[in-house]
Amino acid sequence: MTMAMPKLMALLLPLLLSILSLSIQPHFAAADKNNDALSQSSTIITTSIQGRLRLPDPSQALNSTRITLNDGSKHSTYTQPDGSFVFYRVPPGVHLLDVQSREHHFSQVKIQLLEEAMDVPKCIEYIYPGAPKQAIPHPLELTAHASYEYYEPRQGFSPFSILKNPMLLMMLVSVGGMVMMPKMMEGLDPEQKEQMQKQMAMQQDPSKMLTQMIQDMTGSGEEAAPPPIEKKVSSKAGGKTARRGKRD
Repeated sequence: MTMAMPKLMALLLPLLLSILSLSIQPHFAAADKNNDALSQSSTIITTSIQGRLRLPDPSQALNSTRITLNDGSKHSTYTQPDGSFVFYRVPPGVHLLDVQSREHHFSQVKIQLLEEAMDVPKCIEYIYPGAPKQAIPHPLELTAHASYEYYEPRQGFSPFSILKNPMLLMMLVSVGGMVMMPKMMEGLDPEQKEQMQKQMAMQQDPSKMLTQMIQDMTGSGEEAAPPPIEKKVSSKAGGKTARRGKRD
């Protein structure tokens, strides 16, 4: 039994060493990758983006405002009391600068950084998305274009606002018609007055008005009766009757 133990240990020792080497190798590979990434990041050329926010009225104070590059995924900062801001370690590429202000509207700026000209960034300003672009220098000087109004100012009482009520306008028109109608009737002929009275009477009875309209459209109205024909007795007939009377 004592002779078998050294042989068993001699067989298991290489196996254990191979297992340990396999388990340690991934850690060394990960460490090498991290070192390579650090060395590459240290060799990437970066620069700083500077600027300042201003208000149209210099007497107004600007609150601390958040500014982002590319929606703030990697670069985000806040303005200083004087409105200045700085982005550090910005890599080459195209970046979109947005001012996240709830009170004022600022332009959107597209910044292009080239590896061969990192100190001279190309900045293009958009007053709003889709607006004509214009080149601006660096460091950026952005002035607010407008202020946001979240509440509508309350209007005071005005007598002219009453006239905007449609019900009041209808009442005024009806009262004016009642006042002016008698004066208009005075200048009409008797036939026109009679015709207007008939129309008003038909308006009060919708059925009559409807029948009158149908008759006017079809032309089936009652035709005026012809005047009665007067029969005249001829003189010859009168002479004959007189002669018959004498004979009798």
